[in-house]
Amino acid sequence: MRVAARGSRVRALFVCSAVAANAICAGGVYSFPLIAPALVEQLKLTQPQLTTIALAGMAAQYPFAALVGKAIDRYGPWSCALAACILNTLGFSLFAREIAQMPPEGAHVSASTFHLLVLYFGMIGLATVCSYFGLVFAATKTFPQYIGIASGTSMSIFGLSPFFLSVVASRYFTAPGQTLDAASFFAFMATLTGVVHLISTVIFYANPVPRQDVPDSASDGRSVDAESLHAVEEAEPLLGDSTPKPKDPATVHIVPVEEPRHGSTLDLFRDPYFWVLCLWMLLVAGSAEMVISNLGSIVLSLPSASASNASANVATQVRLLSFFNTASRLLIGPLADLLAPVASYLDGVWAFSRRRHASRVVFVVATALVLAAMYAWLALVVRTQEAVWPLSVGTGIAYGATFTVLPGILSSIWGLPNLGRNFGIISYAAFVGTPIFSYLYALVAARHVPPGQTACTGVQCWRATFWIGTATSLLACGAAAVLWRRWRHRV
Repeated sequence: MRVAARGSRVRALFVCSAVAANAICAGGVYSFPLIAPALVEQLKLTQPQLTTIALAGMAAQYPFAALVGKAIDRYGPWSCALAACILNTLGFSLFAREIAQMPPEGAHVSASTFHLLVLYFGMIGLATVCSYFGLVFAATKTFPQYIGIASGTSMSIFGLSPFFLSVVASRYFTAPGQTLDAASFFAFMATLTGVVHLISTVIFYANPVPRQDVPDSASDGRSVDAESLHAVEEAEPLLGDSTPKPKDPATVHIVPVEEPRHGSTLDLFRDPYFWVLCLWMLLVAGSAEMVISNLGSIVLSLPSASASNASANVATQVRLLSFFNTASRLLIGPLADLLAPVASYLDGVWAFSRRRHASRVVFVVATALVLAAMYAWLALVVRTQEAVWPLSVGTGIAYGATFTVLPGILSSIWGLPNLGRNFGIISYAAFVGTPIFSYLYALVAARHVPPGQTACTGVQCWRATFWIGTATSLLACGAAAVLWRRWRHRV
């Protein structure tokens, strides 16, 4: 018995190490702001070309999300770790080769080379979603009894990856007073991600996660009666409902609630509130990923208030965004669990095991409000590179919170058995929103590029974009308010 327990702990330790290693190395696609100045300097890329390359990496994470989730369910996390190993190695190494083949002060990049760069960075984006799904599900399925801690911790380490990689890039691949050596940095990334994911593939394959059966109550159509639901409404606080509190809250131990709808994909599409959630996701994640992709050019469009190097200022903003993306996942996940616990099956009844203090949808409203405030602040106040930090901080918080609270909402409304499928489908909303906001940014910037130059400078490069972003974020707040009104008793 002791030997078996010791072996189980050793296997869990190996899995945890593989998850952490994958997560800290998997954010290479978010390092694009670090290499953007080098691409402008060496390849003479225009802003629309830069945006297209960055967008290929960001958007490539979404089309195959549902398929990646199904692959994990059927074969296990090792399959996605192996795919990430192959795609990362090829994507980074081929991208580095294209940069290295260009002369240091060469002419404008050819159309064929530009298209290859788009393809290779798209491969890196696809590798990112394979790695992300693999590490998150390896963690949550290995520790199902601590699913909140497992998912939050793994996501947080993943969110820290751009910060870690920016430190490596600045310290080892950037000469004083010069831009990043993009070719050498990406060659290093090809080796690092390939080796780490190959080792993780072996570990995940040797330690398969246990299969979890769907609870009987998830498929027998069982639901609570109207009287029980009325009791729930009376037990909800102000943020979860406007009805009075029960006279004796200490007696409320198990709070029954409406059961999730375990339906087909067609049933999901028939739910109008699913499309409201998609609208919120499109506006929030789409605009946030536009900022992530173009943070480097936003900083470079402004003058520096000090003698600091522009590349150093870009790296600082990337680190800030990564840090607060990570911090929000670490803090908001436990906070949401504390204030708005997710329901589960208790003695065959879908119910809350303890008292709620708020609806989880409150966090959905808050993310949109944070983005609206930061976008308006950028358009009104920011005029130097160093002053961009509120945008980096706010975007990191909102982006991290979005993906932290989303799984709990999806599982509470449409059921845990289809969580992977539904998470992949809702990701397509960001897949639509990201190119809309990214090309809006690129087209506005391109209109203000002086004749004979390739880069735009000044607040006019993005001011109109962020005023539009402010308006769309307020629209996302309205969508979230509709969801709160509908779901405040359930999640």
